Amino acid sequence: MGTDTKRSLLSTNEKHTDSDGFPGIPPPAAATTHSLPKKKSWLRKILVHCVALSLLVLTVHRWVYVIRPEVNAEAEKFLSNPYGLLDHPHHGHHSHKILNGKLAEELFLKVPNEASSIEASRKYAGKPHLAGSPQDLVTAKDFLALLQTELGIKPPSEEPLFSAGTTASRNATLSIPKLTAPTAWIDTYYPVLNTPLDHSVEILEDDGSVAWKAKLEEVADETDPDAGKYFEEVLTWHGLSKGGEVKGKLVYGHYGRQEDYKALVESGVNLNGTIVLVRYGGIFRGLKVKGAEELGAAGVLIYSDPRDDGTVTVENGYVPYPNGPARNPTSVQRGSVQYLSLYPGDPTTPGYPSYENSTRSDSVNIPAIPSLPLSWNNAKVLLEEIESGKNRTVSLVNHVDDRVIPLWNTLGVIPGHIKDEVVVIAWVLGAADPTSGTASIHETIRGLGALVRKGWKPLRTIVIASWDGEEYGLIGSTEWGEDFAEWIDEHVVAYLNLDGSASGSRFSASASPSLAHLYHNTAQRIPHPTKPGLTLWDATKDSGVLTGDEIDAEVVQMYEADAKTADSLGVKPLGSGSDFTVFLQRLGVASGGEGFSSTLQDPVYHYHSVYDSERWMELYGDPGFFRHVAVAKHLGLVTLGIADAVVLPLNTTHYSLELQAYLDNVESIASSASLDVDFSSLRASIKTLQSASTSLDKEKFKAERELRHLIKHVIRRRIFRRNARRALCKIKKVFGRKCECPHKAKLQGAVIPTMKSESGREFRPRIGRFPAWVQEHHEHRHGHGKPQFPRKKFEKVIKRIRKVNQKLVAFERGFIHEEGIRDREWYRHLGVAPGKWLGYGATTLPALTEALTIEHNTTLAKYEADRLQGLIDDLAKKIKA
Repeated sequence: MGTDTKRSLLSTNEKHTDSDGFPGIPPPAAATTHSLPKKKSWLRKILVHCVALSLLVLTVHRWVYVIRPEVNAEAEKFLSNPYGLLDHPHHGHHSHKILNGKLAEELFLKVPNEASSIEASRKYAGKPHLAGSPQDLVTAKDFLALLQTELGIKPPSEEPLFSAGTTASRNATLSIPKLTAPTAWIDTYYPVLNTPLDHSVEILEDDGSVAWKAKLEEVADETDPDAGKYFEEVLTWHGLSKGGEVKGKLVYGHYGRQEDYKALVESGVNLNGTIVLVRYGGIFRGLKVKGAEELGAAGVLIYSDPRDDGTVTVENGYVPYPNGPARNPTSVQRGSVQYLSLYPGDPTTPGYPSYENSTRSDSVNIPAIPSLPLSWNNAKVLLEEIESGKNRTVSLVNHVDDRVIPLWNTLGVIPGHIKDEVVVIAWVLGAADPTSGTASIHETIRGLGALVRKGWKPLRTIVIASWDGEEYGLIGSTEWGEDFAEWIDEHVVAYLNLDGSASGSRFSASASPSLAHLYHNTAQRIPHPTKPGLTLWDATKDSGVLTGDEIDAEVVQMYEADAKTADSLGVKPLGSGSDFTVFLQRLGVASGGEGFSSTLQDPVYHYHSVYDSERWMELYGDPGFFRHVAVAKHLGLVTLGIADAVVLPLNTTHYSLELQAYLDNVESIASSASLDVDFSSLRASIKTLQSASTSLDKEKFKAERELRHLIKHVIRRRIFRRNARRALCKIKKVFGRKCECPHKAKLQGAVIPTMKSESGREFRPRIGRFPAWVQEHHEHRHGHGKPQFPRKKFEKVIKRIRKVNQKLVAFERGFIHEEGIRDREWYRHLGVAPGKWLGYGATTLPALTEALTIEHNTTLAKYEADRLQGLIDDLAKKIKA
């Protein structure tokens, strides 16, 4: 070893001696790092990445296919009654199946069927049930039994048949918000109506002898069993017509419209003391009588003209019913001649209900001259009398019995979670033409009953009503609406009406603009009843297939003009002629109606005739009853859509845009009549309302989104905790440890304590509640357990939604003016009303429009524009606040 090397080693040793002179321990040699082969390092990274990716995929898969669907399903169950979360914040719905949303709709749609609908139609259409007759009461009781059976209502020991105005009747309706189980009853009202005694129409010779006597009753045989049996059961007459005997010369008045009477006067015809012969169509039959009465006529005869039947006429080669689809020439259209555009309901109790002991006033909405309906066979003779120039005197006799006649409204209730919001669905009882509607709503009720039996409870309460006396003048619905006006204003959020549901090939919907989207969108979800691959809404373009070369041009023009009244979605405004009238146009409840009706190429619908029979319906009206069932399904889904929606499906923005279209029409009328009225201020107010409605749209979207987000947040937390608890239990089982429910552990040996209520009364909790009480008590004392339920957040968002819904309901109410429409103050809706000289047909912005079209008065038009503007300004403030 060299000197340098020794010195180096020594130096090293010296450096590592400790303080006592002992040699220090040399530092350990540096560890030699042996790197793994590159291939193994790469494989390990791949393995780690694969494991991480697998965990990620499994997590995502579980989230997408397990947890998220579970969260969404749980959320939908909570949304079936989000208000209940405030009462039971820790009670989940996962322990049992909740019917709501799509589940409820799917079950409902399985129930309505053609065979059941046909059976119901045969039951109710097989015999007459004139309003107020003994058979009418039997029918009311049949509907009561239907409601009791389908809704699971145990019939009470005493028949629930109440006289309107009594404590029992009042309580039945006023206690609806307090109900916890379905119930049903019958209310009896007492209007003054009439029934036919005897009648005649004759042509007299100059010496007073009878030259011709009309056979006024229809002629039928056993080809149509029902028509053949009952064709003389109810005489041909006009409901609420004036009784009397008059004589006069005949004058032909075409459709009996204002323009028809005006044309006669301008041509020099004096109607004083005459008997006017007019044809059905164009306007409500009562207004034909009213126009003649105002010009001094002694009486009116109204006949059914085959020219109004489109192409389905004998001239085009079609055979009359019962052997073919054309009009039977002896058919007669019965019906009311009440002056419907003044006010509906009991003529002697305008604005208040007709109790048995009600004070009666003189009727001003019924004719002061007699009238009768006629067949085409009889009308031909009278038209020939006019055209021949013989101009002999005609005798008209109409003897009727005016008296108080009881009517029976049948009502049923399905209580909802929200007690102060009610949806009313209703149909017509007590006349021939709505039997198709009866058959459809029979299926709707069966569908709702199936849901109730499966444990479904709607979010909102549903009232199902069958109104009596509709054909006399909307009597049953109007009297109930006047009886409970304050209750309806406070509780009813929407009214859904069904009259006739299938008399032809074309589907149509008429509704408040706020309901137009709901009716339209729901119809797109229902299959077309007869054409695979299409929807029910596609049937709004359907027409009959019975074509022909001969067709009346004026009839075509009127038919096309009616179709143009629909809005941009294809939904028409509501005029009158059915039971929505009191709800919409007096009380401001958003309303809608639907059904299939005849086109000009369909088999002739013998409206209000004995030939409106079960045989005609099954052979020509709706063979197979596919349209009946489609309407039943549509009405049911619309009902569920309103009853179960957290935010009411009322589209106020569409409504406010339609107001602009209504005003455009008014300006066009003023311009064409050379009337100078400035509507710029009213238009500006409508724009402001549109802006306020857009803000409301955002608010309702945000409110519902916030509620859903909050519910999902709570559910996700509960699901994660539940899954963690299950995983922990599995791990415990691996190590042989038991995994008990914490409630059971706390309950072991526990003594049920005596507790005190807020009033100081001592009680012991039920055994079934005790585990939950122990858990809640433990959490309250120790500050742990279940995560704190975000009660304040829920209270805030539910309050927000309630406020939104109140604004949505207030929108239709906002068009109600206490002073009503000039000269017909019963109608209070300044947005829409039956036209003063239309009756059935709707007039939008009625007071303003008629100031121009009828009064031709610019000062009055300005006044009405200001009145309307005031309502719109108030409404904009209300929904924006």
